[in-house]
Amino acid sequence: MNSKLNWEDIRLFVAVAELGSFSAAARHLGLGQPTLSRRIAELEGQLGEPLFVRKPQGCELAPAGERLLPAAAQMAQWARDAEVSLARPAERVAGKVRVTAPPGIALTLLTQFASQLKARFPALTLEVLSTTATLDLSRGEADIALRTHQVIEPGLMTLGKLRSKPGLYASAGYAASLSVGATINDLDLICWSDDQGHFQVNRELNRMVPGFKPVFSSDDFNVQLAACVQGLGAMVLFDGILGHPMLKSLVLLPVPLDREYLGEVFIQVHRRLYGLPRIMAVLAALDDFGRSIGEYQGADELLATDQAQRL
Repeated sequence: MNSKLNWEDIRLFVAVAELGSFSAAARHLGLGQPTLSRRIAELEGQLGEPLFVRKPQGCELAPAGERLLPAAAQMAQWARDAEVSLARPAERVAGKVRVTAPPGIALTLLTQFASQLKARFPALTLEVLSTTATLDLSRGEADIALRTHQVIEPGLMTLGKLRSKPGLYASAGYAASLSVGATINDLDLICWSDDQGHFQVNRELNRMVPGFKPVFSSDDFNVQLAACVQGLGAMVLFDGILGHPMLKSLVLLPVPLDREYLGEVFIQVHRRLYGLPRIMAVLAALDDFGRSIGEYQGADELLATDQAQRL
């Protein structure tokens, strides 16, 4: 074994080990996957034994990798700490943070949040992954997740919860067309398409409206919202998202829902990314943003609530 290991190769090794796959590490590092694979192969050749066991779905540490990781991870942390401490204050938080969220949250909340984040941390870049799929934080498919349900997995941390009240919203023109005393059964309703029927909004509408049939449905929240703005009908929206300029033209209909339920958004991150300056900056900004728009609980409050419920 050549005793003079290249620090840059060690950094690449740590990224693959932390993120669990070459593809996730390549995205995180801004490298091409072939380049990353070649560099790791060269490091393995230098050491004389494999560091990873390659699998169809990612990779695992080989015995040599397990021996190397503790020291390598500590070296990486020292390097990050040194870079942060030596940087000027304005430069201490920089880089790209990938946040995944359902389309409605991505459109109405994260676009508002992005403008606040830019003013606070101008060197940070926010990449929003808008999808109804649950991206795997443990595999590095995203850095932070905003989710309408709490995912319970080893290593995942829930650091915030936003709660919002639902209401029926429509364009002013559509609202004016309704008769006095109209109920939810009288409305033309807009919702998710059948392939997304497991979403809470669809479940509640099917429960509240016998023989429910929407006037319009789509697998894209943006399309639903556009139809609502155009006056096609009414849709269930949550008060926590109504600060977005695109929703300013919509009005709350005087049509009560027969049961109050709350929409919830959970902020989650994987433990191995917690503590990185760019991640902590976004989490702190999300915490402030959540408190500014609705009923919000941070990590300490969630822990206290959980402990109280266990008593």
